[in-house]
Amino acid sequence: MKWQGRRQSGNIDDRRGKSGSGGGLNPMLIGTLVKFLFSKTGLVIIGLFLVISFVTGNNPLSLLGNLLGGGTGQGFTTGTNYTPTAAEDEMAAFAATILADTEDVWNRQLENYREPTLVLFSGAVSSACGNASSATGPFYCPADEKLYIDLSFFQDMETKLKAGGDFAYAYVIAHEVGHHIQKIMGITDQVHSLRGQVSEKEYNQNSVKLELQADFLAGVWAHHSQRVSGMMEAGDLEEALNAANAIGDDRLQKQASGRVVPDSFTHGSSAQRMRWFKKGFDTGDLRQGDTFNARDL
Repeated sequence: MKWQGRRQSGNIDDRRGKSGSGGGLNPMLIGTLVKFLFSKTGLVIIGLFLVISFVTGNNPLSLLGNLLGGGTGQGFTTGTNYTPTAAEDEMAAFAATILADTEDVWNRQLENYREPTLVLFSGAVSSACGNASSATGPFYCPADEKLYIDLSFFQDMETKLKAGGDFAYAYVIAHEVGHHIQKIMGITDQVHSLRGQVSEKEYNQNSVKLELQADFLAGVWAHHSQRVSGMMEAGDLEEALNAANAIGDDRLQKQASGRVVPDSFTHGSSAQRMRWFKKGFDTGDLRQGDTFNARDL
């Protein structure tokens, strides 16, 4: 895949080396703390913080904020010992390049396209959809319209799933962008509104259709990207299809427990994921991606 030297997106929120702080303090607790800090005992404690800050050279407000759980004010605590490797930084540049390419494609395909933000994290992250760990895998949060990826997932794809390769990783990013497009179109909210209104089996079926449509949209991106940028090389399409095959529900369930339970699928089988990505790639036509009314998934 020929991605080096191309434009990188500015919609990157690099939180590598940071961890979720739990979302801040309760307002009632803040009021109680303020009263305490302005009491005699509180003033003594503030004086101690000033002495400690003078000796250590630290900002007293930072010390106080960390003690109270406020962190940096952004909901994250910086990991001072974290230093990304050259390979990690190269993968971050790759992700920013692929995101930029999705922006170029979807800005041409959709009117008033809202570009999502890609959050790079390591270990754990806080989002508007809640806290998540690296074990969650890449995900899209419709509440804040951001994509979340721990770049170590790509290494896991290569070593654990045997589904490595630049274009395989690009497919993963494009799939999450596909969920963003579904959010813009109102499809995500329609599916999520069914939770609690239908049986778990029926909800899972709609979840599968949502995921397969995101695979289709990833294929549509690849179709138009190749026509304009020509990034794809021989073997790239096979890498994406291999990745779609590797993360099918049936294959993952069989690896985990030795049995397959179709009624519990949430993303689709390997064959379904491959089929819909390939359909998007072959047609490049958004009208061909209605997985919800398709006779055969």
